[in-house]
Amino acid sequence: MPWLPKEMHGKPFVGLLACYSGTAEEGEKLVAPIKSFGKPVGDVLVRRPYAQMQSLLDATQPKGRRYYWKSEYLPRIEPELCAKFIEHAARIRSPHSAAVLFQIEGALNQHDAQHSAVGNRDAHYVLNITSAWEQAGDDGANIEWARAAWRDLKSFSTGGTYINFLTEDEGPERTEAALGKGLKRLAEVKARWDSHNLFRTNRNITPA
Repeated sequence: MPWLPKEMHGKPFVGLLACYSGTAEEGEKLVAPIKSFGKPVGDVLVRRPYAQMQSLLDATQPKGRRYYWKSEYLPRIEPELCAKFIEHAARIRSPHSAAVLFQIEGALNQHDAQHSAVGNRDAHYVLNITSAWEQAGDDGANIEWARAAWRDLKSFSTGGTYINFLTEDEGPERTEAALGKGLKRLAEVKARWDSHNLFRTNRNITPA
């Protein structure tokens, strides 16, 4: 993050991220409390194109670095969760790692679970434990930090699953249930719109 002062490089910090997709004038009114809070060491909360917003944090995840991420959907933010979140954030093992809470409530919650292939409609936040480091010799310590934080915080989860983050240590029953229901519906959509399986270079879903 070259926009941060050099004296902050490699040091832990708290970041507040915001995105408003309405009029710029209304957005600036809504983020005014954030802009006036405390004494920030950096501020890039400005008007910007959506495509630029989407790539704003790309430089924090360069190719070649080592990564281990865990994720959970949350129904709410509560004091006990905050205490545990801060506790684990203080134990981060690498300057490249982060503990993140993303707000997603809004349009997601306006329909029931059967409305479309997008599930987890009871979720209001996403918890991301993003462990990242440079050397293979540090694998154990950084992976264990992410797993310990996830194990301690998943009790606050809705129980919903984000398939891209599934790993074996999340439990076979939960994995099988999520894949069985979600992928069956996605496979039916794939059969209708992509029966030749053109889009297959990511985590592939075979057409039904």
